[in-house]
Amino acid sequence: MYFYEENLKKLQRFCTYQDRCHSEVRSKLIKIKVYGDTLEQIMADLIKDDFLNEERYARSYVRGKYRQSKWGRQKIKQGLKAKQVSEYCIKKGLLEIDQAEYMEYLTENLSKKKDIYEGRGLSNYPLRSKLFQYAMSRGFTSEEINNVLTDVLE
Repeated sequence: MYFYEENLKKLQRFCTYQDRCHSEVRSKLIKIKVYGDTLEQIMADLIKDDFLNEERYARSYVRGKYRQSKWGRQKIKQGLKAKQVSEYCIKKGLLEIDQAEYMEYLTENLSKKKDIYEGRGLSNYPLRSKLFQYAMSRGFTSEEINNVLTDVLE
């Protein structure tokens, strides 16, 4: 019983420090050599006591990656899928992004990049290609990029 309590407290501290997803907590438990029923019981207790909440994790992940890293929806979604977050929680998390602000950010960012690339003497087609590639690498969809590029390049 001591082993269980000690590991539960360790994981409670781990989850209190920042929001965690289920796969991170499971990996941490395996790393500290907790397996089987004990692992499942600790996971259940963390969920029951609200130390572990995947929807809350998805929302904070989306806010952080969008506001700090300026990622697009596609890249954020891939990141959450890589962490094995459920589709339901991913959808809930993506609701944190305001559509108008999202498109405004894309427009501003592509305008700044356009000025940089034009300073290097790029003509229209290579410029469009570079801007498109840049926005794709940030996680924006081709439809979103094409809508904004038309306005930016005029």
